[in-house]
Amino acid sequence: MTTEGLTGVIYKATGGFYYVYVGETGAEVECRGRGILRKDGQKPLVGDRIRLSLNEDGSGNVDEILPRKNSLVRPPLSNLDYMVAVLSVTDPAPNLLVVDKFLAVLEHKEIEPIIAITKSDLTDPGPLVSIYSGAGFSVFVTDLATGAGIGELTDQLAGKFSAFSGNSGVGKSTLLNAIHPDLGLSVGDTSKKLGRGRHTTRHVETHRLPGGGFVADTPGFTSLELTQMSEITAAELADCFREFAPYLGQCKFLDCTHTCEKGCAVLEAVEKGEIPPSRHGSYRQLHGELREVKEWERR
Repeated sequence: MTTEGLTGVIYKATGGFYYVYVGETGAEVECRGRGILRKDGQKPLVGDRIRLSLNEDGSGNVDEILPRKNSLVRPPLSNLDYMVAVLSVTDPAPNLLVVDKFLAVLEHKEIEPIIAITKSDLTDPGPLVSIYSGAGFSVFVTDLATGAGIGELTDQLAGKFSAFSGNSGVGKSTLLNAIHPDLGLSVGDTSKKLGRGRHTTRHVETHRLPGGGFVADTPGFTSLELTQMSEITAAELADCFREFAPYLGQCKFLDCTHTCEKGCAVLEAVEKGEIPPSRHGSYRQLHGELREVKEWERR
């Protein structure tokens, strides 16, 4: 294998080592990052397209990180087509504010969210479906016992680079095992004492899907530090709630915050049932938090 012009994709990163699928061959190479990357403050991420060179012993070096279309710090991923937010109807019940905060970050990063609902056999998933399909997201209701929804979600992910995330215990790894049975990912259960799942995913790693593309299992929401929320200003937040789009620019006042003003087209849409009240409630709380963020705290 010549080392000239080699490119690859990082599929796993742990302990300072980067594991790379090389070019069209798909050969797997263990790499270390060049010192120039550290000097320039660049850290390779899972999903990065890179240029690499090979050593005589078959190991490699990450020489250059090619331009990214998007990236996240937590989970450390880049070049995502989809982020699948996995929500269980119950056990544990979803924290909608945390979910909506995560979705706002994805919208700001221009990463398309998908909602996958699990444990639909335990209670009615209808309210969750109504909220997020009403907000304009693709929603898949899955039933691991019957296989319902699994095929449709698998088809959606084919040929794409996706990641799964969500509150611990919602069944991310179980759902991934259903999509790709050969993965054999470790599955945790829900702590009855704490009311949340035990973490089973310790690092980010991608897996090839049978229909093409890659998917990653990532730590749950409870382990994510959503510091990237501070990258969004209060004025930008409305653009991170896609269901607001038809009403922006229609308010009585140009500087409307869409929180409490008379003549606000967004508030009128909430009253008419055109915007889910829980989503607007999350918007109001996040807007208040962002107004308190100091400029020096932003990235």
